[in-house]
Amino acid sequence: MASGFLQTSLGDVLMSRIMNGGGEGSLDRLLPTVSTGLSPRKRTTSQCKSEPPLLRTSKRTIYTAGRPPWYNEHGTQSKEAFVIGLCGGSASGKTTVARKIIEALDVPWVVLLSMDSFYKVLSAEEQTLAASNDYNFDHPDAFDFDLLTHTLRKLKQGKSVKIPVYDFTTHGRQKEWKIVYGASVIIFEGIMAFTDKKLLQLLDMKIFVDTDSDIRLVRRLRRDITDRGRDIEGVIKQYNKFVKPAFEQYIEPTMRLADIVVPRGGGNMVAIDLIVQHVHSQLEERELSVRAALASAHQAQPLPQTLSVLESTPQVRGMHTIIRNKETSRDEFIFYSKRLMRLLIERALSFLPSQVHIVQTPQGEDYEGRTFHGKSITGVSILRAGETMEPALRAVCKDVRIGKILIQTNQDTGEPELHYLRLPKDISEDHVILMDCTVSTGAAAMMAVRVLLDHDVPEDKILLVSLLMAEMGVHSVAYAFPQVKIITTAVDKKVNDLFHIIPGIGNFGDRYFGTDAPPDWSDEEMDEPSY
Repeated sequence: MASGFLQTSLGDVLMSRIMNGGGEGSLDRLLPTVSTGLSPRKRTTSQCKSEPPLLRTSKRTIYTAGRPPWYNEHGTQSKEAFVIGLCGGSASGKTTVARKIIEALDVPWVVLLSMDSFYKVLSAEEQTLAASNDYNFDHPDAFDFDLLTHTLRKLKQGKSVKIPVYDFTTHGRQKEWKIVYGASVIIFEGIMAFTDKKLLQLLDMKIFVDTDSDIRLVRRLRRDITDRGRDIEGVIKQYNKFVKPAFEQYIEPTMRLADIVVPRGGGNMVAIDLIVQHVHSQLEERELSVRAALASAHQAQPLPQTLSVLESTPQVRGMHTIIRNKETSRDEFIFYSKRLMRLLIERALSFLPSQVHIVQTPQGEDYEGRTFHGKSITGVSILRAGETMEPALRAVCKDVRIGKILIQTNQDTGEPELHYLRLPKDISEDHVILMDCTVSTGAAAMMAVRVLLDHDVPEDKILLVSLLMAEMGVHSVAYAFPQVKIITTAVDKKVNDLFHIIPGIGNFGDRYFGTDAPPDWSDEEMDEPSY
């Protein structure tokens, strides 16, 4: 049998093998019948990798291995995600290779992006052709390359993106799109991954999966017959008319563009190990040290104009005296902290945009007042201590939306790491009040602001509120993000070698929740939240 060439009569032979079984070397090992009970191969969809170390609850997933800083002390992105392009014919094993690479990499925040998500929406006429296996899904024109390039570029730049969910039954996009964010490594796979010049420029590594055409055909038959309920004649018709010519015209010639060619697909562990070694070396070269840079930058400067400190009235200073006192009981610490939080939130709200609004009083007179001039307000707490400020915000902002970001300090590197985030939809249109109880170096606050910017929240719509800040933290945030408004109840002068604010307030989260602080805690170390 000539490789890649198939007549309808051979289809009868294949179907006979499927139905009747065969010996050890027969094709039925690759093409099981529905009755075998084997799970059919699902069509690839774009997804965020979730195999790394995780803490799962009924409602959320938290990475126990966090994402290190992807920006420098200036707050700008200084490293892009590493993009691996995987190309090969239909059913060549691209997804298997991708998953083997992900498994061997053993790093969090890996995204698998598939071209299958970017098929164009078919017209009524094209739908009819598709139903009779007469529409060419294996031609470059079948893909929305503009949307694909835009999405991959944003994801590479560290931005949040929306991925269409393609329905292969209706040949259309589902109403709900998938949101993907936080990629350190992107694996982009598809039959036309190397055919577009703009896409090629986004790929840091190009891999071609080279699999025998007969093997690819058998896999395609298995998928379409068992998973999509199609008849073998229709599958073979589509293969001969579209799939095979497209491979020869558009896909196979791009093999010369590949940095690595992987014969035999996912079974070639030697090639996969070489790929993984290269990716690890690239990731190591891109590691950043942000906290150390912050500790030596922007000091001895006057406090920025974007800072607003609550007036130190006898009442405010008295409450600080109580919560800073190490002998204060937990009940009193919570009570007076909540009072300060309420004053702090009220102060923050005064910086939101407003406009003149005239109402009529019960006496029939006009009153010229003011009203909020914006779409809505969202509060985002940096877990866990920032979560304690949510009740104060809810008490003064009716129906406010709340998001959460979990950032922890890596005890080996001293760097903040992103472990979890949950942000409301369309947050980019809101004014955001970012809440954390203490800010020392500003490393965690900077990461949280960067996350908001990556979700297209305008910098001038972010307000950072904190009960207590160190001058270092104020300078770090203000220098990196000069349009972010900073509101606090007090600013202390110093940060010691352990990143503790001096004189400080202690570990706010442990004092508030009644937990014990580890010996090496810092004012910005975020513990796992208590739910």
